[in-house]
Amino acid sequence: MKIRILTLGIVLVSFFFGFRRAAMKTKKATRPNIVFIMSDDHAYQAISAYNPALTHTPNIDRIAQNGMLFTNACVTNSICSPSRAVILTGKHSHITGKIDNNFPFDTTNITFPQILQANGYQTAMFGKLHFGNNPKGFDEFKILPGQGDYYNPDFITKKQGKQKFTGYVTDLITDFTLNWLKNERDPEKPFFLAYLHKAPHREWLPAERHFDEYLKKTFPEPETLFDNYEGRGRASKEAEMNLLTHMNWAGDSKIFPENMDKLGIKESHPYDKGNYNYVVGRMNPEQRKKWDAAYGKMNEQFIKDFPKMTERDKMKWRFQRYMQDYLGTIAAVDEGVGRVLDFLKENGLDKNTIIVYTSDQGFYLGEHGWYDKRFIFDESFKTPLLVQWNGVIRPGSRNSNMVQNLDFALTFLDAAGIKAPSDMQGESLLPIFKGNTKNFRDAAYYHYYEYPGVHMVKRHYGIVTEKYKLVHFYYDIDEWELYDRTRDKNEMKNVYNDPAYAKVREELHKKLTALRKKYKDSEELDKMYIEKYKELEGK
Repeated sequence: MKIRILTLGIVLVSFFFGFRRAAMKTKKATRPNIVFIMSDDHAYQAISAYNPALTHTPNIDRIAQNGMLFTNACVTNSICSPSRAVILTGKHSHITGKIDNNFPFDTTNITFPQILQANGYQTAMFGKLHFGNNPKGFDEFKILPGQGDYYNPDFITKKQGKQKFTGYVTDLITDFTLNWLKNERDPEKPFFLAYLHKAPHREWLPAERHFDEYLKKTFPEPETLFDNYEGRGRASKEAEMNLLTHMNWAGDSKIFPENMDKLGIKESHPYDKGNYNYVVGRMNPEQRKKWDAAYGKMNEQFIKDFPKMTERDKMKWRFQRYMQDYLGTIAAVDEGVGRVLDFLKENGLDKNTIIVYTSDQGFYLGEHGWYDKRFIFDESFKTPLLVQWNGVIRPGSRNSNMVQNLDFALTFLDAAGIKAPSDMQGESLLPIFKGNTKNFRDAAYYHYYEYPGVHMVKRHYGIVTEKYKLVHFYYDIDEWELYDRTRDKNEMKNVYNDPAYAKVREELHKKLTALRKKYKDSEELDKMYIEKYKELEGK
């Protein structure tokens, strides 16, 4: 009898611990994988899920078709390194210390990949980090040093040091990503994979296979291409990012330096010709031959047309040249995204994987006559965001909440069942993924710092709701601007002093003050960073 009881006890204990191990394994297995796809300077207008009139991105669109498209996703600071610091930490720029591309990151901040890694996730990063050369929290990485190069780029690797690879940067990043998924991933662990593209960052060099196709294309002009900035303040009028007057002729528009000399065209910037010579100088003879053949034809036609061009003609020409190269680089990104999505689906990984496509900020595609970013205005403030999570997000859904890049860190930790640090300032998007949009933030806070600097966009902070936008430009000016996002979609008229908006203005001022306090930003910090900026400039 005692033997039977003992045997039964052993069976029950074995069953309990076996069940516990199975339960733990099941719980571990159900934690979602995360594939975070981010491009650099990819305007939401340049994704056909947002704007089918400009270009076609069928693979990126698949994420929206199988998941959710966010129409009001935005950033906290529209510039590369600061945006990436916000994404990694879930904190605003004044907390990370990375207020612009030159200020140092406060390394006491912990990043969400570090937390995921410490909690059993396998982590990998491939592509453009633009945030130091030794990313923390990653089991494997191959990252571009700084901005990186389109052709035959160098990569900093975790195990082999710095290496040069032959090929086109977008294709290489995709190859590294797929190789890790196929050969280096531990199938027993959930994973976080950062798949980060350089494109479509300036100077916009398409892949060889897209030269001829995109050089033949003509694109619809934005209705504000010839904006004269009436009805707005000094900030818009004094910014230096006009397609005609500030974009480089050689580096950006790809007019051969010798043809600039032949036509008497002066450099738009001291690094104009130098940039061109550098980027094409990285090509090998075979690549350069194809480049010269395709872009040589464009140059020949330009030499014929230029003497007859009016200033308006030149502006139109520069817009088309810009779009041909900018959208040409996105074509390769879309192809790469398609390859990764295909692999995930073919191997059943899409069933429990959060797939995100976004950019580090928005970008101007000729709207208001501009290129680049930096402003709180929609083209640079808003960013594409498409998220797929099978079984959680309803396919083909859309959302208009004011979600920000500030929210990624908390969202990924929440999805992994990990308690986030209390000093993270974002909000989890999981309720939104599941269709619950109540009690989410009704206003986003924004702060841009890099002035004086490249493109001369003045320092400013502001608040944005679904209906309105209140902005304070400061430092060398003290101007307020208010825009009605519903009635004035192109943000052409500042209604700050319009009596009809007096109540709206008053309410937004109160909300802005509250947000500044909530996120621990202040005039004292503004002054501190101005003084630090002057110190850095002095050095």
